[in-house]
Amino acid sequence: MNNFTALRPVLPILIAAAIMLSLSFGLRQSLGLFMPSLTGDIAVTITDFTFAIAIQNLIWGIFQPLAGMFADRWGFRPVMVAGAISYVIGMSLLASADGVLMVIIGAGVCVGIAMACASFAMTLSVTSRLVPASIRSTALGIVSAAGSVGAIVTAPLGQFLESFYDWRVGLIGFTIIALLIIPAAWIAGRVDKEAPLELSPDNSDRLSASAAIVVAFRHVPFVVMAIAYFVCGMQLIFITTHLPSYLIICGMDPMLGASALGIIAGFNVLGSIFFGWAGGRWPKMILLGMIYISRSLVIACYFILPPTPTTTILFAAIMGFLWLGVSPLVAGSVVEMFGLRWQAMIQGFAFFSHQIGSFMGAFGGGWLFDQLGSYNLALQIGVGLGLFAGSAQIIFALYTPPKKPMPA
Repeated sequence: MNNFTALRPVLPILIAAAIMLSLSFGLRQSLGLFMPSLTGDIAVTITDFTFAIAIQNLIWGIFQPLAGMFADRWGFRPVMVAGAISYVIGMSLLASADGVLMVIIGAGVCVGIAMACASFAMTLSVTSRLVPASIRSTALGIVSAAGSVGAIVTAPLGQFLESFYDWRVGLIGFTIIALLIIPAAWIAGRVDKEAPLELSPDNSDRLSASAAIVVAFRHVPFVVMAIAYFVCGMQLIFITTHLPSYLIICGMDPMLGASALGIIAGFNVLGSIFFGWAGGRWPKMILLGMIYISRSLVIACYFILPPTPTTTILFAAIMGFLWLGVSPLVAGSVVEMFGLRWQAMIQGFAFFSHQIGSFMGAFGGGWLFDQLGSYNLALQIGVGLGLFAGSAQIIFALYTPPKKPMPA
């Protein structure tokens, strides 16, 4: 009870950070709604649009460690506010786009930078700084769930504006929503004054950024976790990108794919909260491995048989529960191994591995389908790598407990 009482003074900061994450992630998840109308109206192909989204994922991954370093040097507030402004610019450019260059700069570069500066890693770092260690994992899970809440709200709004007006009006609406990220980031930036970092002598807090990076990549448990994170990104983006197309190929109602993605978002709220809570009670590395194995088995069982509405909804619910539960576990593991100061930066390097996997899941899955005429090989690779990564994560955690690395 004392821990939750201690949260009262910083609750506005936590709520603002959750709103920042909810809006930034929700808008980003909903951009695909505008692809059919946008590509049919201006000189942009579906390949061009998906390439912009792929660039967004890579930019997000590349800039994430840099955003963490900048937050340590200048504070969270200027970095997060800059990211929020980049989001507004990106949505404005996309709403006024008349060719592929504006789409790539807007949806790709600007939104990618914004996600690095005002999304998951920064939100979870703010949360870790504010919350007592005894309830940190649960708090990380609750805040992670905010990402899905945003998608539940923004997707229907975007669909409504596009259906009753056009895609430009829809994106103007998204630009207005993006403006709300700026005050949320400003309020969340109060963490710089409310929870100044106290450097710990038994982790990486007292090291420079370069020294902390060296320690991280010499620490085998972190390297194993980062490599396994690649599989996480590959599986999730493959599903969000290709599941609707797969269902249409199988003769299912196109609305089933949209419904499945909505169910994934809804159950992800429950999963994020559960795994945040579980991470405070059981080894986080083992839980990560269990998620990867469970996802792989569920994917294999679903795609072995012809899809039906019932099996698709069940698949979406289970996958949604397993979706972003990794976020509080990875964030909590980084804090336990390296401390708070460089959390966003070190977590960013692990996330870069995730984003490479995301790129491969979206682009590689499509390329294999074009070459072979089916998703079979892509699914076999995704399931096989998921089972291997999950098993390796669990075995390594059991036989090599993730002790804190010794600062250099």
